[in-house]
Amino acid sequence: MKGLSIEERVISLAQYIIDSKDTVRGAAKKFCISKSTVHKDVTERLEDINPFLAKEVRKILDENKAERHIRGGMATKLKYLKDNSISK
Repeated sequence: MKGLSIEERVISLAQYIIDSKDTVRGAAKKFCISKSTVHKDVTERLEDINPFLAKEVRKILDENKAERHIRGGMATKLKYLKDNSISK
């Protein structure tokens, strides 16, 4: 991400999220920047730079948010399965 302008970074993040359907956290990890930066880039800055991409990213972020509780439940289930298999 070094050497890219803010606009280039925003477009790169948006394209990555659209292509991979990844979360804000996943994109932050991939691009080695903070979740706050990713969120600000794709929700605020992207709207000014490319409104069409902003709509596409918003759809994916809304979908990820709606599925968040399911992922959390799966992670908890795996944690307890792992803990139970170790203690036996």
